[in-house]
Amino acid sequence: MKTIQWFPGHMTKAMRMMEEHLSLVDGIVFVLDARCPAASFNARLKTMARQKPVLYVLNKGDLADERADVLLKIIRDAGAKAVKINAVNSGSKRDITGAIENLVAEKREKAFEKGYNRIFRFMVAGVPNTGKSTLINLLAGNKRAETGDKAGVTRGKQWIRCDGFELLDTPGTMPPAFENQYLATHLAYVGSVNDDILDMDDIALALLAELAGKYPQRLLERYGVEGGTPLDMLEAVCVRRGFLLRGGEYDYERAERAVIDDFRKGKLGRITLDTPDDIKGLKF
Repeated sequence: MKTIQWFPGHMTKAMRMMEEHLSLVDGIVFVLDARCPAASFNARLKTMARQKPVLYVLNKGDLADERADVLLKIIRDAGAKAVKINAVNSGSKRDITGAIENLVAEKREKAFEKGYNRIFRFMVAGVPNTGKSTLINLLAGNKRAETGDKAGVTRGKQWIRCDGFELLDTPGTMPPAFENQYLATHLAYVGSVNDDILDMDDIALALLAELAGKYPQRLLERYGVEGGTPLDMLEAVCVRRGFLLRGGEYDYERAERAVIDDFRKGKLGRITLDTPDDIKGLKF
């Protein structure tokens, strides 16, 4: 598979802007994808936060299965504050609001003792397409931040006023280099990497191979896939979905896109890609 590498110039500018605004915030909210929290953990962002309190939000919990709860526990056991939510569900607002308030509870109490009630500010950061803007819109009570289903929608900073605090929406930023290509493929699967720079043939085949190892029943139920090589499985998808060209040849491109889209939209069921071994060792 072609090496995955994506760090366009606007991300360098974004990191610089975030560092310049760090002194203005009281804490950092790092948004991770619940399906791959290890892959969506950007160590450079954590380093940038320095001594600021951090809350990890495992978003898109509706697309992950119970294995994500195991990963959440590992992060908490490492001493980090973390919560799993679904930012498109209004029911998650109470959970995330409480977690953010808890992040500065001691600081707020000290301010109250001194006789003033200040507005606390938080920077919302993470890799692209983890749902940062959707989270902000949930907390703001209406659509104030631009959202989309592909990487790179938010390009500039936005201050959003919520009940009792303010949030700084920031562009999605990747690490300058992916040291772990296995985790990088997980980011490609979930749409955090710009599809235009990817070899979608490789991505679709790799996704089929990984799902065959972790969730074979899902492939059987959706596509009638029962083992074989990744190419065998892709051809089974072509047959099941009728992706055939003139002369009966397989339409691999349509099948690849269908597999990737089905996964991203949850049509293959709730799936967690990362494992406990992927999480362990990361410095949250």
